[in-house]
Amino acid sequence: MSYEAATYRALILAGSRPGAVDPVAETEGVAHKALAVVDGQTLLARVHAALVRSGAERIAVSADNPDVTAEARRLGADVLPPASGPSESVGLALADLGTPLVVTTADHALLEGEWVRDFLSDAPAGCDVALLLARRRDVEAAAPDSKRTWLRFADGDWSGCNLFLLANGRAERAIATWRQVEADRKRPWRIARRLGLGTLWSYWRGKLTLAEAVSRLGQRIGVTAAIVPARNGLAAVDVDKPADLALARQIVAETKNPRD
Repeated sequence: MSYEAATYRALILAGSRPGAVDPVAETEGVAHKALAVVDGQTLLARVHAALVRSGAERIAVSADNPDVTAEARRLGADVLPPASGPSESVGLALADLGTPLVVTTADHALLEGEWVRDFLSDAPAGCDVALLLARRRDVEAAAPDSKRTWLRFADGDWSGCNLFLLANGRAERAIATWRQVEADRKRPWRIARRLGLGTLWSYWRGKLTLAEAVSRLGQRIGVTAAIVPARNGLAAVDVDKPADLALARQIVAETKNPRD
């Protein structure tokens, strides 16, 4: 199957953490960071537009904030209720939208439709789940001022790109494990530990690649999982802090008005 040519749906995660004060929303004076503006568009609108350009046949937004749901409807997206966390929200959406399903986040300010198409094109045929990740050298070359959390493996340092493919029904098996990986994303040794002593030993010796770790994790839960290296390091830039938003605005402005 060529995911590049397949009909697929897309989900934008835009939920809120109960009781949490988001620094971006607070600084920008908006109800949710998805409503912060870059180049005249809300972050949610930018992500939605990129998915439209990528060819998604249906786009849904997982959100409960009234201002965010109003913006989603203005854009023509479906609104789905979120669960207690991103992975559970994806599980609810998977039942509603079906597969193949591309999942991203509302704070993916620089997302391009071309990146989504490349991701689908580069995902290995036959995989059940795929994750887009960017190599450190590519991120630092594209956005040297970006502060990232790095996953350190034998094949280098990697950063997540908030772009996932759930290719078929078997991907549902990965939701529970995704929840565990979310909790451990800044502690990769814990991820390796879930794979057994042999894998943990390989990780500590610096012999475990990220691709091997993801593949072994997939095998353990009964799915074929793969990483897809991002072609553009900017795919790893999201908006978690006011400094990230300032960087996104700078990058967009420089893209529109390149220096000689």
